[in-house]
Amino acid sequence: MMTVLTTSKLRSGGVEEWDAVMRERFASAQRMPGWVSGQLLTPEDDPLTRVIVGTWNSREEWMAWHDDPAFLDKRAVLEGLESAPNVTRWFSVVADAGMGG
Repeated sequence: MMTVLTTSKLRSGGVEEWDAVMRERFASAQRMPGWVSGQLLTPEDDPLTRVIVGTWNSREEWMAWHDDPAFLDKRAVLEGLESAPNVTRWFSVVADAGMGG
């Protein structure tokens, strides 16, 4: 399993639209082979920053999602609402406690 963290800096005034588009992208990711889980986070002290945490069975499956028309359709919208290019970093999952209770 691989987890990808993408940090985005948003433009003031575009936060609600960016969040809504990202929720749509999560919905499309859930239908893709290899999807495990995802979260959209914002630091308590930085409301214009978003961190996307996505876990996939493989990096190749994540890349295939990036070729999906539903993904590509929204990429330009998101980039237009960002104040700087996003930063992506990959991690190998060593252990996973899951979301169970």
